Amino acid sequence: MKKTLLFLSVCLIGSSVFAQDSQRETPKVEIPAILLPYSNPLTETRDESDVGEQPVISAEIDREILRRISNAYKRHVLAIDAQVQGDLVQAETYINEAFASIQQLMDDYPEIQSNRRFAELYRSVMAEHSEFYGITEMRSETEGDIFEIREELFSEQDDWVAEGYALPENLTINETDVPLIQNQHVNRHLMYYTLRRPDVMERWLERSEYYFPMMREIFEEEGVPTELIHLSMIESGLVPTARSWAAAVGLWQFIRATGAVYGLEVNWWVDERRDPLKSTRAAARHLGDLHDIWGDWHLALANYNLSPRGLRRAINAAGGVEDYWVAYPYLPRETRGYVPGFIAASMIAMNPEEFGFERPNNGRNFEFDVVEVDGLMPLEDLAEAAGITIEELRNLNPELLRWATPPGGNYPLKVPAGSKDEFLAAYQEIPTENRAQEVAMHTVSRGETLGYIAQRYGTSVRALYESNEGLTSTIHPGQRVVVPVAAGSAEQIAADRPSNQPTRSSSSSSQQRTQAQAPANTSAVTYTVKSGDTIGHIAEWYDVRAWQIRSWNGIGNTIRVGQRLTIHVPNSRQNFYAQINDLTFAQKQELQRRQRSGENIYDIRFDGSSSGGSDTITYTVRRNDTLSSIARNHGVSISDIQDENNLNGTRIYAGQTLKITR
Repeated sequence: MKKTLLFLSVCLIGSSVFAQDSQRETPKVEIPAILLPYSNPLTETRDESDVGEQPVISAEIDREILRRISNAYKRHVLAIDAQVQGDLVQAETYINEAFASIQQLMDDYPEIQSNRRFAELYRSVMAEHSEFYGITEMRSETEGDIFEIREELFSEQDDWVAEGYALPENLTINETDVPLIQNQHVNRHLMYYTLRRPDVMERWLERSEYYFPMMREIFEEEGVPTELIHLSMIESGLVPTARSWAAAVGLWQFIRATGAVYGLEVNWWVDERRDPLKSTRAAARHLGDLHDIWGDWHLALANYNLSPRGLRRAINAAGGVEDYWVAYPYLPRETRGYVPGFIAASMIAMNPEEFGFERPNNGRNFEFDVVEVDGLMPLEDLAEAAGITIEELRNLNPELLRWATPPGGNYPLKVPAGSKDEFLAAYQEIPTENRAQEVAMHTVSRGETLGYIAQRYGTSVRALYESNEGLTSTIHPGQRVVVPVAAGSAEQIAADRPSNQPTRSSSSSSQQRTQAQAPANTSAVTYTVKSGDTIGHIAEWYDVRAWQIRSWNGIGNTIRVGQRLTIHVPNSRQNFYAQINDLTFAQKQELQRRQRSGENIYDIRFDGSSSGGSDTITYTVRRNDTLSSIARNHGVSISDIQDENNLNGTRIYAGQTLKITR
């Protein structure tokens, strides 16, 4: 489960309603009893049976965590008080400030999610958010069997452990880049998979046959060890829709903000963390980046589970030696079980027969054809055109969250392999009235609130007040509410299946693409798509929304290398954003990282070494380098380096010289 960052809100609330803690003096409120003196907030949930020494937590960190939990509670209480006063706009602001505070807290101290205080705070804030926005599903619940399994596997309760466990005789472990060592911790996990819960491994092996061929190909393309695909077993149990209580999602359990760094888009309509292909490529790149930081695969895996701050704290407590097994006693319980669990799962998956399992052979792989379909196409109609059930269509496209494809441009839909021509023929027969429409009015139904309407359309309560003169917090069935939707663009709509009649249909045929007008006080800059870019990446770099890029350019989710995109940026920052097109991928990601950390990036001027004509350098491979990391650091693709140096694969060695043309 990825704990680097946390995204708690699942609806598209306008970014303008989020305010930083420091921007407002918070009124004093009574602090809930949960904050009264208590045991250590980061170690209080540990069982006495936990092995090893406890992590060293400073008093300063204790106080900082309590202070920030207190601030989040204050905003939670103020949100309720604002609703009592009938000030829904202020209530919405406080609710989202509480969300932002928790997000930052999880970013800085991911280990805190095992803390009871934080769990109570999380439930309270989530409950209020759901009540305000009329969300009926319980988001604190998990989806997928992996979390119950992990709770038992990482508990370190050893009453079931057999003495003297030994590896099967004649076991052959192929040479791997990630050391698959055997020790008492790995043996414990091997016993769990083979003796206590062999049914778990049987399910994982069956699912692995479906997903691993695709994963292996992507990991090879990204230049990271293919044995790392087994990490998806202990992350999600190979369930694309797996969701932790802390809102980590997908095969690779990405938190929303971490996924966004690697181009995974999440909105009311789609969650690309659930897309097997896109999330796997993001995971491969993330693992490669973590290895670049630590220079050791075991530490990189630990960092995938734990924050850099938490890992560094354990290393320092162990005397500063950057070795996972030396730091092991000082790590949180889950991270102590994480790397041994990966090693054990890898050993078994690579040699199932030797461990008493049958190698699955059902002939089913994650294969498909891709077709471009209109936005707001009902999945029911698309499934019928594909000759499959809606459930089968969702299994191929688990990223789709609603009743239809996302509004706006074309959507790349996956259909069964070999069915593309038949699908397109049937798709043309879908009635026109079933295709994309724009919605601008909402008729209130019984039980609805302004918060519910805002959440349904991906806007804010403030925007509803600004768009409806005389609107009050009390609304009644049959009342008509104007929903702020940008003229000419349906891409801002974030509603479930409309229960109201739309005010107008899209002009012209469903194939026509509309382009939104430029926002006021902006200038247009041009960006040329590079290898590995996604719309999510580009949106992050230019500090705009992905739907805006699609709308400005009249495109869908698919972009191609060399394509020129128009992006509208503030007039005052045109010169800054004009630089981005000529930066390397590594420079753009560094720029994004600095922006997230709160730095003022708009005065930065680059020396232009990456722009203009190409230049060729000679690079000497260092220990722990991978082809993927070298490509990222120099802003080129893996295939560029392979072509330049006549490499057939991705294996390189220390001391090897490579030519790189930038």
